[in-house]
Amino acid sequence: MQLVTIDDIRAAADRIRDAVLRTPLVPAGWAGDPDRPLWLKPESLQAVGAFKVRGAFHAIGRLDPDVRARGVVAYSSGNHAQAVAFAAARFGCPAHIVMPEETPAVKVEATRGHGAEVVLCGPGRREAVAAELVERTGGVLVPPFDHPDIIAGQGTVGLEIAEDLPDVDNVLVPVSGGGLASGIGTAIKALCPHAKVFGVEPELAADTAEALRLGHRVDWPIERRNRTIADGLRSQPSELTFAHLQQVLDDVFTVTEDEITDAVRELTFRAHLVAEPSGAVGLAAYRRRVTPPGRTVVVVSGGNIEPSALQRILAD
Repeated sequence: MQLVTIDDIRAAADRIRDAVLRTPLVPAGWAGDPDRPLWLKPESLQAVGAFKVRGAFHAIGRLDPDVRARGVVAYSSGNHAQAVAFAAARFGCPAHIVMPEETPAVKVEATRGHGAEVVLCGPGRREAVAAELVERTGGVLVPPFDHPDIIAGQGTVGLEIAEDLPDVDNVLVPVSGGGLASGIGTAIKALCPHAKVFGVEPELAADTAEALRLGHRVDWPIERRNRTIADGLRSQPSELTFAHLQQVLDDVFTVTEDEITDAVRELTFRAHLVAEPSGAVGLAAYRRRVTPPGRTVVVVSGGNIEPSALQRILAD
């Protein structure tokens, strides 16, 4: 299996430079752990509120113009949906997006706001409905993580971390389908070989932790994964992303639902960042002091949270 390389990631960075935000690496002096000085990589500041815009712009931009003109199709619980809709609008091509019925309304409306046609579906039906749309519309599928162009685009996050903090010791990355962790891990291992890269996922959707422990992918039913508040971390790695994760992750840590909501509150009040639960799991793991001592970067992957849900979390 051909894995993404640092050269692929550098090429992706050149292609998307004018389309996405180069997010800052923010020192978190308030973290209060002298053994683990903390920096945040706030991908929540992207135009669509999440890192997904990087992979979407790269993948759509790599399409032949005649192919792209037929339109794109995507399936997503929210952030990839918005990213593909946003990128498609910038390229002037139609977009059809399949989203689960339980997707937070804020993500559905944001996707429609970029001009995409949204098709809602029942649990576990995203891929099948997307395939039907590809057949009906003639569009091209832009998967959320299972594609080298997507992984390379997401890997630009790691490239920026390595450029801004070359002596980084630990990087904590949320894991779902594995595209972000695959790309960041590839970049960090190539440019900062001494650094360790750790995935983080909810205990209620810890299929990657189990899979890496066993040495092969495992299948958790969608009903089991849907228990977590971190709706963006309910996917499972593909063969492609799992092959990357086996190469680039030093370990995967799991966090509880209470630890996730505590991290959302801490990011709001201490970092002045709005983070969705999926984007806060890295800080939750940091607070458990599970990493070795050293300079630590937490990737805040997204900030698209229902206002009512944020209000409930902050009120607890």
